[in-house]
Amino acid sequence: MQFLLAFIVVGPLVGAVAALLPAPPGLKGKSPGQAVLRHGVTVTGAILLAAIVLALGFDRDHPSKMQATTDIKWIPTLNVRIHLGIDGISLPLLVLTALLTFLCALYSYFKMPAGPSPKAFVALLLVLESGTLATFAVLDLLLFFLAFEMVLIPMYFLIARWGGDQRQAAAWKFILYTLLGSVVMLLGLLLIGLKTGTFDMVALATDNGRGMTTSVQVIAVLAIGIGLAVKTPMWPLHSWLPDAHTAAPTVGSVLLAGVLLKMGTYGFVRIVLPIAPEGMHRFAPYLAAFAVAGIIYGSLACLALAKRGSKGDLKRLIAYSSVGHMGFVLLGIASMTPTGVNGALFANIAHGLITGLLFFLVGALKDRYGTADLDTLSGATGAALYGRAPRLGGLLAFAAVASLGLPGLAGFWGEMLSMFGAFDPADGLSRPAFLTFVAIAAVGTLLTAAYLLVVVRRVCMGTPGEQPQEPRLVDVQGYEVASWSPLVALTVLAGLWPAVLLGLTDPAVHKLLAGGKS
Repeated sequence: MQFLLAFIVVGPLVGAVAALLPAPPGLKGKSPGQAVLRHGVTVTGAILLAAIVLALGFDRDHPSKMQATTDIKWIPTLNVRIHLGIDGISLPLLVLTALLTFLCALYSYFKMPAGPSPKAFVALLLVLESGTLATFAVLDLLLFFLAFEMVLIPMYFLIARWGGDQRQAAAWKFILYTLLGSVVMLLGLLLIGLKTGTFDMVALATDNGRGMTTSVQVIAVLAIGIGLAVKTPMWPLHSWLPDAHTAAPTVGSVLLAGVLLKMGTYGFVRIVLPIAPEGMHRFAPYLAAFAVAGIIYGSLACLALAKRGSKGDLKRLIAYSSVGHMGFVLLGIASMTPTGVNGALFANIAHGLITGLLFFLVGALKDRYGTADLDTLSGATGAALYGRAPRLGGLLAFAAVASLGLPGLAGFWGEMLSMFGAFDPADGLSRPAFLTFVAIAAVGTLLTAAYLLVVVRRVCMGTPGEQPQEPRLVDVQGYEVASWSPLVALTVLAGLWPAVLLGLTDPAVHKLLAGGKS
């Protein structure tokens, strides 16, 4: 188990180095580009297989216990250790990251985005995977920061070199926002380490803030929270996200929404809640207020983009929808209750599956039409995907209703549990204030349903043949079925059997909130 976790974290880095080397003569295939893309599929497939084996070997009877741990001295003078481990909170995110990266590599093998060398593309994809996996596996604050930062450079180049229109501006905006947030976060992490004498996240969570005064906790939560809020992204620190998603290639958008945003919310759960509970208690009402503001803002922005004649980009619309969905995650965390935090973790996984699928589908639409402009896609009477490409239209409608939180699909449970947690927040938090937040969030669910149903009506419905010079559409192809089917299946499975995830997260969340006591 220790070897598997270390292999999962380090394996993609080794694969990235190998991708830059010349391919052996027998593995070149039709071209060097095809060989390196196949290499990406092989490496990410091996990491996914290792993650599945790790999940099967995970002790489900004790999901609150750190398992597959490695603890090695690294920088003794700073008491920094190479400390790895997983519990019921981090395991689902680890598997989700491995799955989405493999699906992106598989999709790219058949549909490589336009841009420079495939070697650089595959190497950057693998470095991005390694940094994301490390973020969910490390148990040292400084290692967490290094892993947190490790993903920025590969994502910057994926947007800047393989993106669409305005890619340079979007890439610079992404890197500047996240770097500035990370600098502030580092100050908070260093403050905790200097005041407590350790950067070990397990020891700090067990101490539960007793080694720091309330004022130190407040400063630490403010500094760390800003860095995490930028990555989440929390309104009003979200403005880099729509530009990055609009410009990014399809696989970049899938990974950005599916796993990179989860790094921010995971940091709130793993670091802020257990290590500085008093500081978090002070900021919880403000975090909840920003969360519901993001829910409403994201929904209204999506409604404006979905309106006829607005020239709204469908990728941009889904990006704004992520601001709203991550608002529900932050609301659950702000409640500081087991129910709310479990809902936030569930919503994290559901958003990764559903929004990843949505970006795959919109990428496919853009490939077929040459644009993601909603007015162009829908034309005068609707794009009529149901009639022209029924499987593609059906999948788009499925992903939309899953995203709006239809009961029986994954999107429902996370949002419902987050609002339940906020309905009865932790002791000491103002219940009238949180009831107000829940009421506002409930309005957000109605707005979410409104804009997603408008998108389905405009893109999927209509009469084929009424638009002049309609392009000939190809329905879902074999490689698309292979790339998208796991996301569809897991969305249904998590919706019908939520205990698959909640059975892992609930004991770990209770232990985390109780200061390391099971």
